[in-house]
Amino acid sequence: MRFIAVTGTGTGVGKTVTTAALASCALRAGQRVAVVKPVQTGVRPGEPGDLAEVRRLTGLDDLHEYVRYAEPLAPATAARRLGDPGPALDELAGRIAGLADRDLVIVEGAGGALVRFNDRDEGMAELIGAVQELVRSPSGDGRSPRVEVVLVTGANLGCLHHAAATARALEEWGLAPGHLVVGDWPAEPGLAERCNLQDLPSYGGAPLRGVLPSGAGRLLPEAFAEVAVRSLTPALGGSFDAVSFVRRHAAPEPMRVSSP
Repeated sequence: MRFIAVTGTGTGVGKTVTTAALASCALRAGQRVAVVKPVQTGVRPGEPGDLAEVRRLTGLDDLHEYVRYAEPLAPATAARRLGDPGPALDELAGRIAGLADRDLVIVEGAGGALVRFNDRDEGMAELIGAVQELVRSPSGDGRSPRVEVVLVTGANLGCLHHAAATARALEEWGLAPGHLVVGDWPAEPGLAERCNLQDLPSYGGAPLRGVLPSGAGRLLPEAFAEVAVRSLTPALGGSFDAVSFVRRHAAPEPMRVSSP
């Protein structure tokens, strides 16, 4: 089986759409898939959260949300305002590891990769490590699944710094990203987006494994499934050709002005 952790360089970069695309490709391949949102913020009780979007886009019902805070803040901040220490990491990790009978478990973080879940300064990186320990084979035979990290980023001006800083922080925990996905590619990319597309892998320390078009999250499930396959590389279950895409969107040569 396979564990994939979807984290991002910040909020609003397309983590939920990327999560849905991963799930859609796996479902299309006949796999048993579970999606987990350990901590959801900014959504009141009874209101649809990120997992409702995943369900709408994919039809998947094997969805798991463990903790919810109504205020649109970092989880630890929202918890503190309620006098709550935040969720216990070992409990979250145990519940996620308990889903290991599926073919694929996708865990979507909250906000950026460094956002804290609780008052012990624990967040997505620590959760990934804890899950990894729980699913490790006791025999040490190397057959235990490794949690793969998908880093979702934008392509706009400023994304290179965010990708580099996030990747470096994850590397400090031994969790270097294995996959880089642009979660919201504009219909009419400008010079910055075209140049950043080429530079992102070196800044993010991972190969480009997907580019999801802006507006993909507004599609109906059948259309979204087609876009998901076309937007993720075979390493993530799709048919996307990253090399051709980057070549096709290469920035034009700069206009050179001769000296007088």
